[in-house]
Amino acid sequence: MTDAPRIEAIDRALALLTALAEAGPAGTSLGTLCEQTGVNKSTAYRALSTFRSRGYATQTSGGGYRLGPSAVALSDRFLGGDNLVAVLHPALVEVSRKSEELVHLGSWSDDEVVYLDKVEPGTRAIRVWSAVGQRVPIAASSLGRALLAARGVPDDQLGTYIRSLPADRKVTLEQLREQIALARKRGYSVENEENEPGVACIGMALMRGADAVAALSITSLASRMTPARQAELADMVHEELPRLLPEGISLFRGDR
Repeated sequence: MTDAPRIEAIDRALALLTALAEAGPAGTSLGTLCEQTGVNKSTAYRALSTFRSRGYATQTSGGGYRLGPSAVALSDRFLGGDNLVAVLHPALVEVSRKSEELVHLGSWSDDEVVYLDKVEPGTRAIRVWSAVGQRVPIAASSLGRALLAARGVPDDQLGTYIRSLPADRKVTLEQLREQIALARKRGYSVENEENEPGVACIGMALMRGADAVAALSITSLASRMTPARQAELADMVHEELPRLLPEGISLFRGDR
């Protein structure tokens, strides 16, 4: 890659943006940016002024610079909505292939989780019905529990999600608190016939930095999803999935 042609002005601009990102929310000074990137002050100042005009940089009260909202929004756009589904689909395919089970991708929507994508293996004769766009309760689903655990929702706020459960979902506040605590400890959540009779799932949150942006679940018949099988599947996902995830997305590991 060192022999690839480069446009120096763009190269310098990208170096400055990278340095701003590494500086974090506190920002950094013009002089420090120049030292880190090798860009002279007049060029850096003009570039930063252009960044500011487009929202890619902001200036602190002390005169320093930090990354602006337009730069942060690039990641949100790339790893949001349909793009998130597209970049994560190959990972779902691989997890489904290795587990020989149904795999879902879901995201938080109000007090529910909505299925964004699914991959169903062709090796199982008995399958579980689900559909992209289907919504399931946060408190009664492994996807929702994984997101609650990864987002650090306090115990005293979990009652909100119990109160919004449909009448046929029999989950107590004590059960939910116990499941969230376990999910934070071992890095995956469990749901056993609490969302649908005869069906059990494990769920794992997907992180962008400190934010849980989605969750992945493996769904099976409850008769197959024994505690040993749950742990086996979770170990497989934690071993295999990180190399399949796009840059910027990581797997919530809890206390593992």
